[in-house]
Amino acid sequence: MGTKFRSSCPISSALDILGDKWTLLIIRDIMFGKKSTFKDFSSSGEKIASGILANRLAKLETLGILHKGKLPDNRKTVIYSLTQKGIELLPIIVDMILWSDNNLGDHVDEKMRELAKKIRLDKEAFVNNYTGHLKSLMAAL
Repeated sequence: MGTKFRSSCPISSALDILGDKWTLLIIRDIMFGKKSTFKDFSSSGEKIASGILANRLAKLETLGILHKGKLPDNRKTVIYSLTQKGIELLPIIVDMILWSDNNLGDHVDEKMRELAKKIRLDKEAFVNNYTGHLKSLMAAL
């Protein structure tokens, strides 16, 4: 994999991969924002710089979290999709959504508050169903 880890602690090692301020936002955008192109990610509200975005996409592809491909009907457009390893981040993203909704109050936007309500109805079912949805998207590419 080529990643240098600070220690053998699983939390520290996960942070070595996911712990910057952009990586999980890219994964969020693929999972929930229906984003898949460099241009899509560039238009996110957090305003990621193009050099940082290119770096993070390349890193996530190298680590096997994202797959880089081409649109079937437009071979010039590069698209990114989650791999199985990327899909397995869904429970972490779900827990971050719930934590933020519980602890950051009105700061969380309405769309994510509604998603948090849906998740709370049956978290396990949501994760299982959404994992199936993400796998079907991955299979379609």
